[in-house]
Amino acid sequence: MEEINWGRFVVRIDVNASPKALYAAWATRAGIESWFLRLSEYKAADGTIRAKNEPVQKGDTYKWMWHGWPDETVEYGTILDCNDKDFFRFSFGKAGNCTVRVYKEQGETIVEIMQEDIPNDETGKHTWHVGCKTGWTYYLTNLKSVYQAGTDLRNKKDGIGQLLNI
Repeated sequence: MEEINWGRFVVRIDVNASPKALYAAWATRAGIESWFLRLSEYKAADGTIRAKNEPVQKGDTYKWMWHGWPDETVEYGTILDCNDKDFFRFSFGKAGNCTVRVYKEQGETIVEIMQEDIPNDETGKHTWHVGCKTGWTYYLTNLKSVYQAGTDLRNKKDGIGQLLNI
């Protein structure tokens, strides 16, 4: 049996949507709020908040909030790199850095997220490796559902906790 690399993982899913649309699903406020977040605020280097459909740029910062979590649960980070096409990399707090790639494989459009630089301690292993991998698996499934069927699987009701989708 292969030893687990607790410092990184990769989650992939095929999505029947254009690479352009799937890139925008990460790199615009409208896109990322449609399947992942309750609130996304992308801010340019000059402090200007990007418009709903305006793509992020390298060096932008973000503020992210999720359905099912109180307003005090906020993630702040930086867009480390992006290419306005198929590559999106961002810092993810103490959980490391994430790289999203959109590409074709055997005629299918694949969305892949790699989370790396996860601390190799008990918190890193359980909270960020196992916890984030579980979360990304769910949210990539929701991305596929939203873009292929128009159905958002997230629970958006406050006060209902301990669900798979929050």
